[in-house]
Amino acid sequence: MSIAALAQQTRERVATHSSRALLKIVPQTSEGAQATHKYFAKFLTLVSVIGFLALLGVNTLLAQDAFVLSELKYESKMIADQREAISRKMELYSSPEALANKAAALGMSPSENPTFLNLTDEMPVVTDESGITRG
Repeated sequence: MSIAALAQQTRERVATHSSRALLKIVPQTSEGAQATHKYFAKFLTLVSVIGFLALLGVNTLLAQDAFVLSELKYESKMIADQREAISRKMELYSSPEALANKAAALGMSPSENPTFLNLTDEMPVVTDESGITRG
């Protein structure tokens, strides 16, 4: 026998033995185990779909709250602008010049000799007929 023929036989033996060995490494699976894996995969798919739908619902609610929040911020800004306009109008009406003009329109005139209260001096003690001291 030649070396080439011997090498050919050896290759064939190795190929048949190695393919048997590879087939023996993979475990035999029964139909029940395959069905269990299939139902488990379906269960995991169902759970993940329900989770994604719940996440979508939460995100939708948050987006709605964001719209409400932006509307409330807009209303708050409008109210602040109105309050500032009213404050400016009140400052205009309560300025000394405006008050003097309104007093003149009502027929009032400025005092020639104003009288001031001095609260730092002690007040004299006065007693009523009933004996009550007032100061």
